[in-house]
Amino acid sequence: MEKPLLDGIYCPSITITKEDGTFDFDAWGAHFEHLIQAGINGVLLFGSIGEFYAYSVEEKIEALSHAISVIDGRMDVLFGIGSTNIEESKALMKAAKEQGATAVVSIPPYYFGPSPKTCVKYYKELAKAADIPIVLYNFPLRTGMDLSPELVRDIVKEVPSVVGIKDTVDCASHTRLMVKVVREVAPAFSVLSGFDEYYMTNRISGGNGILSGLTNVEPELFAKMNAAYVEGDMDSAVASAKRISHLMSIYGISDLFISAIKGGVTCKGLEISTRINEPAQQLSSVELDQIRELLK
Repeated sequence: MEKPLLDGIYCPSITITKEDGTFDFDAWGAHFEHLIQAGINGVLLFGSIGEFYAYSVEEKIEALSHAISVIDGRMDVLFGIGSTNIEESKALMKAAKEQGATAVVSIPPYYFGPSPKTCVKYYKELAKAADIPIVLYNFPLRTGMDLSPELVRDIVKEVPSVVGIKDTVDCASHTRLMVKVVREVAPAFSVLSGFDEYYMTNRISGGNGILSGLTNVEPELFAKMNAAYVEGDMDSAVASAKRISHLMSIYGISDLFISAIKGGVTCKGLEISTRINEPAQQLSSVELDQIRELLK
């Protein structure tokens, strides 16, 4: 049977900048190296934690070129192409294909969430731009619509290049049904959870792992959990899951969780700016101390 394209632990990378907002490629490269050495299966550029909504097409393509060069085939590189403008998404798809990314990750147009019929049409049109695998990104809290299991099944029927989904829905049955319904038409379809603490639930439901933010902070913990689960060492896997459950509190420390994740990376030893793009409340020294205490 055909193997799923994505399986294991994937990191939606923070976008690391200097205080002036320009990319800090040295620090970002060091972050990629840490993920690789920890055993992470792949990295996503410009997901939600990567502030995809705040960078231009040109900036994203520049960052992708750097990442592809630094990573050099040592882990999968996924590229976020989310936009309310389909032409921008197509341009990003073409760049991903040209530069050798593993797949693109596509959130449906947000604000006015498209109807199911329009959503299928959108992905059919998008797939014409470049011959590269497409991973759907379901985040109804932000987009205003849910990529339901039935809708994803319909998309996959019409668009064979759609090979997986990041399902960021705080509901275990949503993942379980996604696996059941979509695998009926695409047995190798990858189902990843967008929540760190859903790894075990995802796997038990037949899914393929996670694509979630805390992997930026303690990638070794997630790689260890994944290896233990695959090897059948449930005691070790559960111990890691308990640590992850404890760390979930980091998401509530800052005004926007992205800066808290950056703070966590800093506390773990990589000196980076915790700056996030405006409009934003930047991470305070008090919040950074809270993160440091949590990580202990």
